Amino acid sequence: METKDVILEIRRKNNLSQDEMAEQLFVTRQAVSRWENGETVPNIESLKLISKTYNVSVNTLLGSPMQLICQCCGMPLNDDTISREPDGEFNEEYCKWCYDNGELVYHSMGELIDFLVPHMSAMNMGKPDEIKAMLEEQLPKLNLWKNK
Repeated sequence: METKDVILEIRRKNNLSQDEMAEQLFVTRQAVSRWENGETVPNIESLKLISKTYNVSVNTLLGSPMQLICQCCGMPLNDDTISREPDGEFNEEYCKWCYDNGELVYHSMGELIDFLVPHMSAMNMGKPDEIKAMLEEQLPKLNLWKNK
């Protein structure tokens, strides 16, 4: 989905006129119209404000150009699973289970693996030893564990 479509969807979902959305975002109605027509794209400050105001990540606003994954556990991220900073802003690096209230939940790869193996096994994602081997191979490729 393109940025123009995402913004139009947000406005309609919130039952707002272009004037009302413009007022909430401190821009003109014409700016909202140009965004929705695809003539322009909001600047970074407007993207951040739209993100915070309407609870949608900047990645989604930009049409999800990147498939984000948690840099701790590897889970695909979307607006429902992405973590947040204490001020409510999205943190597009981690899922909400690995990063909570501004802090990482898992401090070692072993601690994460010990948590994931029984849960993934219970979800019939493989045998515990196979899951552990897969995690030991894949997790070191993620940014959090690359540098440790």
